[in-house]
Amino acid sequence: MSTPEEVTYVYIARCADKTLYTGLTKDIPRRIGEHNGLGPNKGAKYTESRRPVTLVYSEEYDSYGDAHRRERKIKKLGRRAKLNLIKRGV
Repeated sequence: MSTPEEVTYVYIARCADKTLYTGLTKDIPRRIGEHNGLGPNKGAKYTESRRPVTLVYSEEYDSYGDAHRRERKIKKLGRRAKLNLIKRGV
């Protein structure tokens, strides 16, 4: 079992313009807040002009490397495949 500090999440957020943003973080609430302009960080440049951003999907990984590999795979998916992933929740 991993400790909370080791857990990394891959997430998909839906922007106000209905586009999808995929990222990874160790703290989902903080990161979504940053995407929405809360806190000291601005979030991603992509989401800055597409606020508000809402979390629609996440996966948990025990290692950063596994999460990063999964993030890259999800980013290569087309919109329809991402929507199916969100719908299935898998």
